[in-house]
Amino acid sequence: MLPAQTFASAIRNHWAIENRNHWVRDVTLAEDASRIRVNPGIMARLRSQALNIARASGVTNIAHAFWTAAIDPDVILAYKGL
Repeated sequence: MLPAQTFASAIRNHWAIENRNHWVRDVTLAEDASRIRVNPGIMARLRSQALNIARASGVTNIAHAFWTAAIDPDVILAYKGL
């Protein structure tokens, strides 16, 4: 049996992943509402790549960054790796 402190740490780590990745994909990128039925994995990979590029560029608020980038294409071109 795991000690209580180790178990609590595992639970916190799980929710950190949920809040940082899955929640952003579900809410900000509306992945659950996607109507893509043919090869949805391609769009999932593109969404992941967009999140990875944004995070590598130091973005903390994904929704605001994507909104700003949609308005001004120069923002997208300023990201690392592009």
